[in-house]
Amino acid sequence: MGTAAGRPGGSAQNGRVREAVTTAQRIVVKIGSSSLTTAEGGLDSDRVDALVDALGGLTAQGREVVLVSSGAIAAGLAPLGLRRRPRDLATQQAAASVGQGLLIGRYTSSFARHGLTVGQVLLTVDDVTRRAHYRNAYRTLRKLLDLRAVPIVNENDTVATDEIRFGDNDRLAALVAALVHADLLVLLSDVDALYTGDPSRPDTTRINEVRDAADLAGISVGGAGRAGVGTGGMVTKVEAARIATGFGIPVVLTSAALAAEALSGAAVGTLFHRVRQRPTARLFWLAHATSPRGRLHLDPGAVQAVVDRRKSLLPAGIVAVDGAFTAGDPVDLVDTEGAPVARGLVNYDAVELPGLLGRSTGELAAALGPAYEREVVHRDDLVLL
Repeated sequence: MGTAAGRPGGSAQNGRVREAVTTAQRIVVKIGSSSLTTAEGGLDSDRVDALVDALGGLTAQGREVVLVSSGAIAAGLAPLGLRRRPRDLATQQAAASVGQGLLIGRYTSSFARHGLTVGQVLLTVDDVTRRAHYRNAYRTLRKLLDLRAVPIVNENDTVATDEIRFGDNDRLAALVAALVHADLLVLLSDVDALYTGDPSRPDTTRINEVRDAADLAGISVGGAGRAGVGTGGMVTKVEAARIATGFGIPVVLTSAALAAEALSGAAVGTLFHRVRQRPTARLFWLAHATSPRGRLHLDPGAVQAVVDRRKSLLPAGIVAVDGAFTAGDPVDLVDTEGAPVARGLVNYDAVELPGLLGRSTGELAAALGPAYEREVVHRDDLVLL
């Protein structure tokens, strides 16, 4: 079970050092907009330099760092005369196009103080949800690290639309951590840890460690942080931690002000322990980095076969098909109530399936040829949700 502490003191808990941090060789660090900018929206040079100094200390030890940085839209507010983060997409994209250059320029000069070169990597959802793009993103990040540069990753807000966005950089950071096979993910914001409720209330306690989902039972993780600048809240950070720990990556959640302490192994903030050994990257990608292009409705027998007996999905167990997908696309497998129970890569186009439903593979092979004696979703291309 997890452990709770009292009010924050900003120092290591009982002087302990976190081995999960000190032994990590490849570290992904995510920082939010509110931790990089002033209340008016401009970049805070002192905050940027403090973060870079902490990361520069890691690279000096021979460790690899990938920085996932919010702040492009926030950095573009003041130059455009905007008082708050805009609500409409077009103005957000305009602010991002101005702010991204300012953000990467500030990082370039700050990392140069440590003799480090940075590389800008702008990603969209397609870059981590389509398998070919996913591999390309990995190769770029891997080469930057091989060249001893610091990749600075952000969502490409200038072209992303409401339909194709991550929604927050916390999820992006978790997916990038899995993409580069990181040893540690550190989520930095303006809140120093996970709490049992609103951190401003005196009866709220800090959660030092989370070992499994049961440790989060009854904990309120409503939005926290400086309003009007960022998009993420504690909910998105806990979800990002769930994704990363499910890939075998421990997560530290703390404030940007405590970044240096957290990265040195001090027991500040909240440590989310990995919940299992690292799964295959392919199945992790399928579960967390894909968006379903359709849904296959299963009868109760098929649900039991897929979920309990880990069998492939056959046409006989499907009662309905939703969506417009092609062979090789990810689809959700849903139960009789419409709840997703698994996700898999489908072997047929959507237009082919209606004529196959409820029929055995032997019957289909006899009527349509041997090419139809195959699974709709093979068990090796299927992950339970």
